[in-house]
Amino acid sequence: MHEYSKLFVGGEWSAPSTGETIEVISPHTEQPIARVVAPAPADIDRAVAAARRAFDEGPWPRIDPAERIRIVRDLARRYEERVDEIARIVTAEMGAPITFSRSAHARLPGVMMRALADLAETYPWQETRPGYYGTGILVRSRPVGVVAAVTPWNMPMLMVVAKLVPALLAGCTIVLKPSPETPLDAHLMAELLEQSEVPPGVVSILPGDRAIGEYLVTHPGIDKVSFTGSTAAGRQVATACGAALTRVGLELGGKSAAVVLDDADPAAVAAGVQVAGLMNSGQACVAQTRILVPRRRAPEFVDALVAMVDGLAVGDPFDEDTRIGPMVSARQRERVRGYIEQGIGEGARVVTGGAGTPAGMDRGWYVRPTLFADVDSTMSIAQEEIFGPVLTVLQYTDIDDAVRLADDTAYGLSGSVWTPDIDRGCAVAGRIRAGTFGINQAYSMDPHAPFGGMKASGIGREFGREGLAEYLETQSISGLGG
Repeated sequence: MHEYSKLFVGGEWSAPSTGETIEVISPHTEQPIARVVAPAPADIDRAVAAARRAFDEGPWPRIDPAERIRIVRDLARRYEERVDEIARIVTAEMGAPITFSRSAHARLPGVMMRALADLAETYPWQETRPGYYGTGILVRSRPVGVVAAVTPWNMPMLMVVAKLVPALLAGCTIVLKPSPETPLDAHLMAELLEQSEVPPGVVSILPGDRAIGEYLVTHPGIDKVSFTGSTAAGRQVATACGAALTRVGLELGGKSAAVVLDDADPAAVAAGVQVAGLMNSGQACVAQTRILVPRRRAPEFVDALVAMVDGLAVGDPFDEDTRIGPMVSARQRERVRGYIEQGIGEGARVVTGGAGTPAGMDRGWYVRPTLFADVDSTMSIAQEEIFGPVLTVLQYTDIDDAVRLADDTAYGLSGSVWTPDIDRGCAVAGRIRAGTFGINQAYSMDPHAPFGGMKASGIGREFGREGLAEYLETQSISGLGG
């Protein structure tokens, strides 16, 4: 049992205002592994006040972008020295298979930090344009101000980096509220920031519950909110930000489709869907859990998917062979099992898996990897985000029907097209309303590619130059010469 008795407020560790704590439970053993202090509204007030002073009076927004880039690069170096530790922490606190924790949870954030610093080096922080009336116009990018960032439990470190690093590069100050399910990696990031050259007041990291998140995003000292979470919660955040005219970015839910064309290889599709649909044990907003297959070849693809699902090792997330770990919480396990039962009740056919406990798992929050066939697009398992290892196969008659089915949800976050004909795949992808797409792969979180959704999957983008621009305001100054 690890105990954390202080909060990271304004770049320093300090005593909390109350004695409330957050207990971190292992999803594998169901036993406590850590206890951290929980913030209260008074602690959020202190963090926002520190960020406000650092932005309004401090050096961070005013120094040359090159200096901020240098400091972020140094932070990335410190981060990369601890990636093995980060992988173990994430596996312990949320149950991700250790192989996925190493490759995605731990290493990918370091790649993102360096890549975002590279993008900042070439960003047009200011330019001079000829004015319509003959005088010059200076156009400057300026930091948006104090940022409130709320991050989820499913990709905890990556989402912290996705908000923290662009905000720092832009010259913003930031108050981060990670999920209470995954506070341990956030504490490690706080340790790295304490050792870095980021000035006092610029960053606070306060893991807390939903009520603390609501208090933070509605705080009058906040200039921008960046939120990653469910669509339902995102609507509430957007409403609050709209009332206060606070700038907002939302990365929300998904119900993405893997569109399999009639020239695709079933074995290759199944291997790809293992990543695209079941990464992180299915607990991923980009998971492509609706597999759209041509009707005339449906049995071939279903057989290949069954073989893939049945070959997945379920169990201890620290086992190198494990591919499906536990759900993050008992509540999430019951949610996923509830959807499996609902799918059966609506008439879908379970080809493999089901709502029961995986064989040999007498403890831990585990769900059997499940594949449904004979799924109609109106069923709840085809419309609602399940966030677990559950795949649904839907059949289409032609490309127009496939595009219709792909778009037949409220979401538009991610997707993929599977075909050896890249041009054909790109043409199909261009017809579907989703913000991020892959050809013969899951969306790969390339740091140069803007990430975000359409429709109910969100507002704004993360990563790429577009992600940096989310933390900047544009100012124009006219009357330069003549």
